[in-house]
Amino acid sequence: MNKQSKQDERIANMTFSSVYPHYVNKVEKKGRTIEELHQIITWLTGFDDKKIQQLIDQQVTFKEFFKQAKLNPKARLIKGVVCGIRVEEIRTRLTRKCRYMDKMIDELTRGRKMEKILRK
Repeated sequence: MNKQSKQDERIANMTFSSVYPHYVNKVEKKGRTIEELHQIITWLTGFDDKKIQQLIDQQVTFKEFFKQAKLNPKARLIKGVVCGIRVEEIRTRLTRKCRYMDKMIDELTRGRKMEKILRK
């Protein structure tokens, strides 16, 4: 198994509930809100606040999280670099979806306007 395959497998098996507090800390530290974070997650996945909390409580993996999601068709417009890798060049679908969310959260913490983050 190559290095990328190991990373893809690690991401797939990571629980959303273990990463979610880091998302919250990151956005709040930069003066943004949990509501804005949820707006991003909802736009990307179609999950409402109740469903987000349910997935946290169930400790689903990112594999299961995105399996249940209805990815926004405009998600393909998300481009840029996350963790030194261009999002649009990531071959593994699940890893790309996770990085879409990471990229959107990065944009939020950098002060980008919500209309631009949500590709309106």
